[in-house]
Amino acid sequence: MGDDVGGIAVHIAARVAQHAKASEVLASSTVKDLVAGAGLKFVDQGPAELKGLAEPMHLFAAVT
Repeated sequence: MGDDVGGIAVHIAARVAQHAKASEVLASSTVKDLVAGAGLKFVDQGPAELKGLAEPMHLFAAVT
């Protein structure tokens, strides 16, 4: 795509970011699973309907 990015991962990231409040970092369950063992902590935010996806995606807020 030249200098532009695209694809389902970019689409999902944009939709997850739209659900975040100011100063909040949200992650999908996929991201949470990929960083397992890294010492990061997450709080379950429940499922969210993301535009363009057939099923809700579970979201998690990163916490310190």
